[in-house]
Amino acid sequence: MPKVGMQPIRRQQLIHATLSAVNELGFADASITQIAKRAGVSTGIISHYFDGKHGLIEATMRYLLQQLAESIAAALQSAGDLPEQRLIAIVRANFSASQTDKAAMKTWLAFWASSLHQPDLHRLQQVNHHRLHSNIKYEFEKHLDRQQAEYAAQGLAALIDGFWLRGSLMTTDLDAAVPIQICSAYIQQQLKTP
Repeated sequence: MPKVGMQPIRRQQLIHATLSAVNELGFADASITQIAKRAGVSTGIISHYFDGKHGLIEATMRYLLQQLAESIAAALQSAGDLPEQRLIAIVRANFSASQTDKAAMKTWLAFWASSLHQPDLHRLQQVNHHRLHSNIKYEFEKHLDRQQAEYAAQGLAALIDGFWLRGSLMTTDLDAAVPIQICSAYIQQQLKTP
């Protein structure tokens, strides 16, 4: 019988082990056995808590998405009231350390690829996509008309995703200052009054 209160601890151990395994071995080779070994538990624990590798990957992505949401919320809370300040805060949060360390980036990349074929992961990907777009568009609409805000939001989201994707494919660590600077210049350009 499992010890009382161990479930959240075990779940978190397994999520961290999944990040580690995907980082070192890749998504396809990050087997249940490898993940369980890294977490110091039996493979049956993964089935017990997550109903297999698919459930564990989904939980790991929910964890990364929660970290991203918390980073954005904190960044917006400390940002000023101007749309430019708030948009730059969103950009910075998307390139925060919790989202750009190699383990997180490789897991995100595997998640994006898997979401094309797995409905549960696709739904999570769509939630994240719409949340980012909505947050960005909301801030642009404070200064631009609806159509301009839509185009500006699409452009900024594409810049964030593009820099993030390029960074995830690099063999070196992503220097977040560069995409943040370029995204900031894009924001300033879009908010210029004609």
